[in-house]
Amino acid sequence: MADIHNIVILTGAGVSAESGVATFRGPGGVWEGHRVEDVCTPQALARDPELVHRFYDERRAKLASVAPNAAHRALARLDAQWPGELLLVTQNVDDLHERAGSTRLLHMHGELKSALCAACGIRTAWEEALPPQTECPNCGTPALRPDIVFFGEMPYEMERIEAALAEADLFVSIGTSGAVYPAAGFVQTARHRGAATLELNLDPSEGSLWFAESRMGPAGVLVPTWVEEMLAP
Repeated sequence: MADIHNIVILTGAGVSAESGVATFRGPGGVWEGHRVEDVCTPQALARDPELVHRFYDERRAKLASVAPNAAHRALARLDAQWPGELLLVTQNVDDLHERAGSTRLLHMHGELKSALCAACGIRTAWEEALPPQTECPNCGTPALRPDIVFFGEMPYEMERIEAALAEADLFVSIGTSGAVYPAAGFVQTARHRGAATLELNLDPSEGSLWFAESRMGPAGVLVPTWVEEMLAP
């Protein structure tokens, strides 16, 4: 590992599944009983704000009943002990990475425990229910919405992610389907820049062929083993 200094890690739903958090795309594109198109698009929010707000209120409330698993804890250990650069980019909107202790962390698809003002763009920490027409604490406009990047919207901090990928010696994808862009293209960007690439997943992702190495199995088993390898003297 002597030639690896800068690491970029991408995590997806497979990391949190072992904690009891539902994966985003279940059978038929259904997420906890709802079609993705009905709860995760700007059109859905405009058409039925009550449904969309209630859906994310329920997801936010469920966070109290789940806890970080071995994969989250191992990544937090790597975050704390890795001497080089490290950026953990998660597609997940839960707070399990933070609760495990990760700090070099970026939520590219937003966060359940955050509200976004559609008027002024301010993001506000949010723990409670978020009814439609809730006033923004910054501008006073009744325009707060879930701080979730819907399909068709631009993920957060793409410039920072691209810059980290350009400098990475190693790119690791954990628990992702490889189906949702732009995250699905990160491995190609990293490879083009000369980084080593590793996939840790329950099953081969749609982008498995791009990785130099793929390891299949539960994240709670694979991630701690990999972190031990990385931190070994």
